[in-house]
Amino acid sequence: MIINESKFNSYWQTKQLSELGSFRRGKSKHRPRNDLKLFENGCFPLVQTGEVKEANLFIRQHNATYNDFGLSQSQIWPENTLCITIAANIAETSLLGYPMCFPDSVVGFNAYPEESSELFMHYVFTYIRRAIQNSASGSIQDNINIEYLTGLKFKIPKKDYQDKIVSVLSAIDTKIELNNRINAELEAIAKTLYDYWFVQFDFPFDFAQGKPAANGKPYKSSGGKMVYNPILKRKIPEGWEATTIGKIAATALGGTPSTEVDEYWKNADIPWLSSAETASFPVISSDQKITQKGIESSAATLLPKGTVVISIVRYIRPSILGIDAATNQSVVGIKECSRLKSSFFYPYFCGEVPRLMGLRTGAQQPHINKGVIEESPIVLPTDYVLEEYYKKVDPIYEKIMTLAFENHELIKLRDWLLPMLMNGQVTVQSESAN
Repeated sequence: MIINESKFNSYWQTKQLSELGSFRRGKSKHRPRNDLKLFENGCFPLVQTGEVKEANLFIRQHNATYNDFGLSQSQIWPENTLCITIAANIAETSLLGYPMCFPDSVVGFNAYPEESSELFMHYVFTYIRRAIQNSASGSIQDNINIEYLTGLKFKIPKKDYQDKIVSVLSAIDTKIELNNRINAELEAIAKTLYDYWFVQFDFPFDFAQGKPAANGKPYKSSGGKMVYNPILKRKIPEGWEATTIGKIAATALGGTPSTEVDEYWKNADIPWLSSAETASFPVISSDQKITQKGIESSAATLLPKGTVVISIVRYIRPSILGIDAATNQSVVGIKECSRLKSSFFYPYFCGEVPRLMGLRTGAQQPHINKGVIEESPIVLPTDYVLEEYYKKVDPIYEKIMTLAFENHELIKLRDWLLPMLMNGQVTVQSESAN
C-alpha cells in the first residue's frame, strides 16, 4: 500500500522510507527506567515520548538529565535528529534542538542528504500519523516497531522539490514556534509580576503619597507596614485581607451527559473540554463539542471566556479560557468578576499547584475535589493595588491570547496545505516562475 498515491503525483518515485535515511531505536537498557542512579547529578539531556508529542517542530527543552551511568546505558543523538515515537504517543515526531538522549520507545531518523531531510520526513509522518495510529490501535499497549516504519511505502518527489515543500510548511511552523516562545516569555513575566506584588509584597509604592505608583519603591523591602495574619500565619500588607477562593469567586464543576443520546452531541457547536485539554495555555479550542441540550441534561456549565479552569484529576493544571466552553467533571472553573480577573487568579493557582498536588486522594486516579479549590487561602489586596496591577499585566495576557489564536489559524493553514502538498495536488512554484 502506498499511503499518498494519487493522480497528481504519479510521476514521483515510490520508495520505502528505509531508502531515505537511517532509522535506529533509542537506548535505555537499565531497568527500572526511573532508577535514581541514572539521574543523580545528571547533565546529559534526556527526552521522553511526551516531550516529543508536546513539541511543535523542534524539541528545545527537557525535564530529565542522565549522569555518566545513565549515559553509559543510552546514547547521545545529534542535533536535528528526527524523533519518532513508537509507543504510547505513536508516530509523533519532532527534531532535536540540541544533542539529547532518548529511550527505546523513540526511533531516531537521520536522512541520507542526497535522498531527503529530517524536516521533510517530519512532514511525511505528520501526514501519515493517523493511518499509523489506526493500524496500531487495539493492542494491549498500542505500539509499532522499527520494521513497520522502515517498510512503509511513500510517493517521494525529487530532493529539490522536497526542499520546496519543506520551505512552505516550515515557514508556518517557525512562526508558530516563535509565537510559542514569545508567549512562554510573556507568561513568565506575568507570573514574576504576580510573585513580586502578591507573594513578596514588593509592589511599587509611593510612600509620600501613600499609594501604589509606577515609580514607587518596593513596599515590603522599603519598610511598608506589615500586619500579622493568624489565618495565613504570616505578615501581609496593612489593609489587605486573607480569605478563600470560595468566598470571593463563583466556581463551577463540569459534567458529562450521556454519550448514547445523539441530541447531546450531534451537530453540536459548544466547545466541551476534557481535563487533558487544560494542559494547554490558554485554552482556545476543543476536540469535542456539546449541544445546549447536553449542557441542560448534565452538571456541565457554560463557562465564559476569561474563566480560569483547573484540572483536578491526576495532574493539577490551571489555564485560562479564550473561548466560551463547558467542561467535564474533572475540571473546575473559577469565574472572573468585576474586581477579580483571570490575570489575578491564574498565576495564583500556578503557584498553588505543589500544595494542591499534595492534597490529592485516591490510589487509582489521584484527585482533589471542588471544595479543595474553594477552600484555597488567598491574600486579597486593596482595590487600588489591583487596579495598578491590572494596568501592567492585562496587556500581557491580551498579547498571549492574540498570539495563541494566531497560532490556531496557522495550524489550520498548515494542516490544510500538508496533504495537498504531499499528494501533489498543490505545487510549489520556483522563485523564477513568479
